[in-house]
Amino acid sequence: MDNKKILIVEDEEEALGLVSNILARADYEVFSTTKGREAVVLAKEKQPHLIILDIILGDTDGGEIASTLSDDPETCGIPIIFLTGVIRKTEEQKDMRSGKHSVLAKPVTKDVLLKAVEQVFV
Repeated sequence: MDNKKILIVEDEEEALGLVSNILARADYEVFSTTKGREAVVLAKEKQPHLIILDIILGDTDGGEIASTLSDDPETCGIPIIFLTGVIRKTEEQKDMRSGKHSVLAKPVTKDVLLKAVEQVFV
């Protein structure tokens, strides 16, 4: 079976490195960018199985990127997990149970990240 491809969109280098390393060690094929606009291009080119998307990016808003991806027939089926520092851990759990896009609070732990990713691929 081919490894699942995951695109990480995160403008904080430390968080990007942490998430990339966790996923790569779990045998996922990882692509990343620090730019929201580049994420749309990469999503079309690479056709990842999942996108992990920071909500606040330097060049744009993660919500706008998610909308752009959802409106495009080439990328509308790609699940998104939002990764953000603007919610508390209690809100994270509530959002994950709501059935909408998953939302993870930074800093994310290895176990929480892997569980959220695995839930997407069930």
